[in-house]
Amino acid sequence: MHTTDTIDCAVVISGECWLELDGEAETHLHAGDCVVQNGTRHAWRNRSDAPCVLFVTLLGAARR
Repeated sequence: MHTTDTIDCAVVISGECWLELDGEAETHLHAGDCVVQNGTRHAWRNRSDAPCVLFVTLLGAARR
């Protein structure tokens, strides 16, 4: 798990992965899914045998 001082915009280009959040919450993402996070503590997990390709843009943000 990690946290960044950024706004993260991620799109799954191919494959699938799991986004793990605090409180053991998980979201299963597939090709075409998009996620926007704002300084969220998270982890990415690929639980399949196939590669997962993500396009991610990180925008710097100040934590308050």
